[in-house]
Amino acid sequence: MADLIFLKLGGSLITDKRRAETPRRDVLDRLALEIAVARHQNPSLQLVIGHGSGSFGHVTARKYGTRDGVHTPEDWLGFAATADAAARLNRIVTASLLAANLPVWSIQPGATLRCEDGRVVAGPDETVALALTRGLIPLVHGDVAMDSVRGGTIASTEEIFDWLARKLESSLSLRRIVLAGEVDGVFTGDPLRFPNAQPIREITQASLASLTAGLGGSHGTDVTGGMAAKIDQALAMAQRQPGLDVIICGGLRPGNVAQALLGGEKWPGTRIVADEG
Repeated sequence: MADLIFLKLGGSLITDKRRAETPRRDVLDRLALEIAVARHQNPSLQLVIGHGSGSFGHVTARKYGTRDGVHTPEDWLGFAATADAAARLNRIVTASLLAANLPVWSIQPGATLRCEDGRVVAGPDETVALALTRGLIPLVHGDVAMDSVRGGTIASTEEIFDWLARKLESSLSLRRIVLAGEVDGVFTGDPLRFPNAQPIREITQASLASLTAGLGGSHGTDVTGGMAAKIDQALAMAQRQPGLDVIICGGLRPGNVAQALLGGEKWPGTRIVADEG
């Protein structure tokens, strides 16, 4: 089995989520070079990259309430507009990664995503697996999806990662998930509001209860949940797959993403792991 890492470039990292449709192109270009450096240092590294929608898809989705359901003609217009906004950002991300000579292939998740009351029940797993066997880096993103209960909804990048992990676990060894955002890991409080908040190096299910009160939502517009939701998803994946760790780190600090991809005794940000036993 080949070792595999899922890397998410968060919407708050690659866009200014406080300003509509504002990409951080300088950050994207630097991150692309960091990923290329990590692959050069570890040629056997296999990657699936995903990215959030940031100030592109989230703003439109919030306007129409797409996450909660799609039923009326106006709702479906919003569904289509949200998909278009997410795709526009995806083209910008793809261009930055290709410019760093990374063989990324953008795979539109919404074409194959199916949900049941907000839960992913089908996705692009076969296409992603085939891309990996051919030496490509599959690139996915949070996207709209048809839903058997809600009509339509939105699946976050983490939810797509979770689906891929479930479907590919028999053929690929998922070693790590790296969630790179604006903030450098998980803190005891919101570090952008409380400067004295302390970083948390490691989280397990057992330690989560004492931390929950300090975990808040995202800055800017986010219709798929804030930090608490991301930690819950990460813990669920770590508990299900022994040996998997999830790193939440800040991509604004140069070198963090490369370090998280290469691994080692020291990790940037916060590591989320399953409870022993």
